[in-house]
Amino acid sequence: MAIGYLIIQARTAHDAVPLQGVQVTVLDDEQNRVYELATDENGETRRVPLETVDKSFSLDQNFTGTPYVSYNVLAQAEGFNSLYVSNIPVYGGESAVLPIMLVPMQGQQRNSVQTEIEIGSPAVSMAGERNQEGAEAEESPYVLRQVVIPNPITVHLGTPASAASNVQVSFPDYVKNVASSEIYPTWPDAALRANIYAIITFALNRVYTEWYRSKGYDFDITNSTAYDQAFVYGRPIYSSISRIVDEIFNEYVRRRGQNAPYFTSFCNGTTSTCQGLSQWGTVTLANQGRTPINILRAYYPNDIEIAETNIMTNMLSSYPGTPLRVGSTGLDVQTIQTYLKRIRQNYPAIPAISDPVGNFGESTRAAVARFQSIFNLVSDGIVGKSTWYKLSSLYTAVTRLAELNSEGTSLGIGSVPPSSVLRQGSTGQDVITLQYLLDLISEYYPGIPAPAQDGIFGSGTRQSVIAFQQRMGLAADGIVGKGTWNALYETYRGINQNVTPPGQTPPDPGNVVAYTVRSGDTLWLLANRYGTTVDAIKRLNGLTNDSLQIGQVLRIPVSQGGQYITYTVRSGDTLWLLANRYGTTVDAIKRASGLTSDNLSIGQTLRIPVG
Repeated sequence: MAIGYLIIQARTAHDAVPLQGVQVTVLDDEQNRVYELATDENGETRRVPLETVDKSFSLDQNFTGTPYVSYNVLAQAEGFNSLYVSNIPVYGGESAVLPIMLVPMQGQQRNSVQTEIEIGSPAVSMAGERNQEGAEAEESPYVLRQVVIPNPITVHLGTPASAASNVQVSFPDYVKNVASSEIYPTWPDAALRANIYAIITFALNRVYTEWYRSKGYDFDITNSTAYDQAFVYGRPIYSSISRIVDEIFNEYVRRRGQNAPYFTSFCNGTTSTCQGLSQWGTVTLANQGRTPINILRAYYPNDIEIAETNIMTNMLSSYPGTPLRVGSTGLDVQTIQTYLKRIRQNYPAIPAISDPVGNFGESTRAAVARFQSIFNLVSDGIVGKSTWYKLSSLYTAVTRLAELNSEGTSLGIGSVPPSSVLRQGSTGQDVITLQYLLDLISEYYPGIPAPAQDGIFGSGTRQSVIAFQQRMGLAADGIVGKGTWNALYETYRGINQNVTPPGQTPPDPGNVVAYTVRSGDTLWLLANRYGTTVDAIKRLNGLTNDSLQIGQVLRIPVSQGGQYITYTVRSGDTLWLLANRYGTTVDAIKRASGLTSDNLSIGQTLRIPVG
């Protein structure tokens, strides 16, 4: 037997909000519990070893068995619907990172609903035919002026004409998902790189030629292997694949003298044959010592070359072209320092930067390295293109979410939905309210696109409404009447009730405190310390035994009186607002926090009485 590894990450709102205290159960294929874990302040569990088979089986195209061992994961958290991910392949020597995207419960929802995702075998082991059709740029009347990395890329989760939903993901994450869904991550480096170049280029060809959008579809590519390439929403990503994609996600295959991405069709080369690349054939050629470009030239024209584009949509600033490291100075350093300082509000494990503005010193390096480790990048403290783009995209996500939360306050959403009936062509304040609600909900509910907030009910708003109605089991007619308004408001209330803003400890219902397990802790010691019982702690946390793990987050019931939450002051906070939010008084907060005035400062820590 060999050993593989699994890490679970629970985050929401495009990674802007890490979910701490998510209870994660890892089960084997017979539903036996292997691990009980909890996510930390970064929304991440510790890395756990799992038994699997030797990776040599996944290197043999004639092996007819399963070259990995499958595991299952159940994730549960207070205020969120649960998620069950089944048939997760674990390979020998590989680390897999499983993203857990939990959806907040609605305002009046009392019981969690479980969503299930099945991962299963990669496409290379499947027998289905692949009939990928595409065009070279010179053959298509619909082409972009330049090769652009779509960020995000819109993926249709079904065949082109199906009524399946769309999801939007960052381009590097899309490529990592496809590579993890298509091939075995244990293959030789040159084979992995050749396949990843083909995957990147195939997607960029679809975007560049507007293959689907020119036909009237509202997506860039599908996840159907009959038409495009495999993509399994919510699947784990493997370390070997992730590392390579971070290096080359903006590089693609083109013919010499041309700019357009070549149409890089492919198949497994065994049960399915095609005129393009053979996935298993890349392994044979890699074992012969071929380089990635030579492997690609074995299947595509001899004049192909690797090109690069640094144009990425929805980026606040482009990668400067050279890595930033200790000793670098200037505006680009100031930019990443600004990004890190803001992201740190959501991810406090990132250390503070004390270097002068625009100077890349040791504290900037430490902050970069911690950021990289949190987001599965090479933790070298150097800002290369993958770290730059991740910093930029995450900064966009956290600031956008903060702006949406602030906008909701200024709009005065209230608790009673409008009585108007809205449809395409409607305008006015109620349309602005509708677009805001859909915009916020789209941050937490995959598959619901964000409409433009312009007060005009156009086709984009209608698509968002239909996607929301489909998600909520309503008649998907694109018309916002009483039922849709009620569902929108219940979803909005659920987000406000169940998603804790970064920097704030969630006020648990009743008298409950969050406690992070330390060395030497036992359930008996904690029960005595907080005046409760071992059974009460186990029931509240869904524990089936008395074992605890360092870093595990427990919810502990406490007796009445004298209990507090710790709160970090944010922009716009006042003592009056906080007192009303937590059902206490201004004087009580001042007494508990030792305040002599009503003045607050951003970043200040308060003790707020609860219960």
